[in-house]
Amino acid sequence: MAHYGTLRDYRFADNETEDDIRGSNVYSAQNDDKLGDIDDVIFDHSTGEIRYVVIDTGGWLSSKKFIVPPDRLRPSNKHQDDFVVDASKQQIESFPPYQEKDVESEERWKDYEKRYKDAWHDGPVLHRHGSDRIITPTPDEMPAQASGSSQSGQASSFSGTDRIIPAGADDVTIQNSAAGIGPRWDTFVSRLRQRRRDVVQSCTTCSVGPASDRGAESAADERKAV
Repeated sequence: MAHYGTLRDYRFADNETEDDIRGSNVYSAQNDDKLGDIDDVIFDHSTGEIRYVVIDTGGWLSSKKFIVPPDRLRPSNKHQDDFVVDASKQQIESFPPYQEKDVESEERWKDYEKRYKDAWHDGPVLHRHGSDRIITPTPDEMPAQASGSSQSGQASSFSGTDRIIPAGADDVTIQNSAAGIGPRWDTFVSRLRQRRRDVVQSCTTCSVGPASDRGAESAADERKAV
């Protein structure tokens, strides 16, 4: 199993802070309720791949924070530099409580992920009238594309949703692919991979080499981030 960790208090350079998605607000695609703001990310220490986004609710959720896989995150077309997620407060309340310390234990995290995925399957999901499948957005529901960028296939808000039903066994599949979320997300991912060795150098449970040993991968990511 890959070893995961969080950014915690790590901060990028001053000229890179505008690309940091932490602090961005997250809204429900169902009704535009504010769910919280991005507090952190959970990523693979060996590759820099982001597995989950950690959202701080500010208090409306008893466990304070919850996580979302990147493939369920979308750029908002109502709130600049913010995001929406395909979940309601009702569904989020059914998630098992997130605790950062669980990420540090392979056994605890494996157990948590299983319960978390089960909650996605068993909880309510958005769907269109007359359908028992999770929403597939129409072209009209896609966010406007930024000049020189491509956000094909990404939904920011959904019209035409009229009710919530319990999900069937095959309605929800947790994936972690985040291709196409948008240029700001892509730049943040590149920054994280570029600085990965600096971020994880204090980790006592994995070995990715010293921060000075950037290697070809780090150099390639640095070029992408410029």
